[in-house]
Amino acid sequence: MNSDYQIDQPAGPIGANISGIDLNNINSTAVDFIRKALSEHVVLFFRDQALDAASLLELASKFGSPVPYPFVKGLSGFPEVVEVIKRPGDTLNFGGVWHSDTAYLETPAMGALLYGVDIPKRGGDTLFTNMYNVFDSLSTGMQSFLGSQMAINDADNEAIRATRPGSTKKGLLATHPVVRTHPVTKRPLLYINKAHTTRFAGMSESESAPILNFLFERIMQPEFSCRFQWQRGSLAFWDNRACQHYPLNDYQGELRKMLRVSLAGDKPR
Repeated sequence: MNSDYQIDQPAGPIGANISGIDLNNINSTAVDFIRKALSEHVVLFFRDQALDAASLLELASKFGSPVPYPFVKGLSGFPEVVEVIKRPGDTLNFGGVWHSDTAYLETPAMGALLYGVDIPKRGGDTLFTNMYNVFDSLSTGMQSFLGSQMAINDADNEAIRATRPGSTKKGLLATHPVVRTHPVTKRPLLYINKAHTTRFAGMSESESAPILNFLFERIMQPEFSCRFQWQRGSLAFWDNRACQHYPLNDYQGELRKMLRVSLAGDKPR
């Protein structure tokens, strides 16, 4: 392993800063290093990178299969690369609720890479939470109950619909285990999210709500999360199977522009 690669894990249960790697020029050793670090830390942060749509797509392709994002049209020539933009006059930020990406698909995203192009002078941080730890924090009785449940995930759920005005895409629904086993680490984790999960399979929304709301509140607790402060040239690479994220909307009147690539995943089991 190259001794120039360094991992600095911030205080908290998730996330690590990686230094000593130029993401425009990584070899197989660096790819293996990043894969191992992602399995251990769930989300990785890189500073002072110089990426564009082409180089971000090339980078993402080293870790999986880039796929278009359902609700944002990709860039011309790079359909898998989307711009996530909040303009100075906008009041809502895209995806501004705790969520796991594309849980409404039969095969949700494995992960995503997000790169900072234009960053507000202040604000616009992203929170990430560790879903292994959330599951481990529950009582054995609750873990047993949830382990036998499936949940309905809806792309048009009210909680997330409000963050993407004008979207006409509907009908994306998927049923997934409430507790999934990570295909790499083989660890169990909680796999429901406020943005998309509407009810337990075989139960009504009103019957499901007390337990789901309890879990949504648990997911938001700070002891499971870290906060990433963006800078121009920063990149976050997260394992979408094992974490959730929440982009803060605290920079009204400023531009925030990001480039993003999603990686194809597998069916949760």
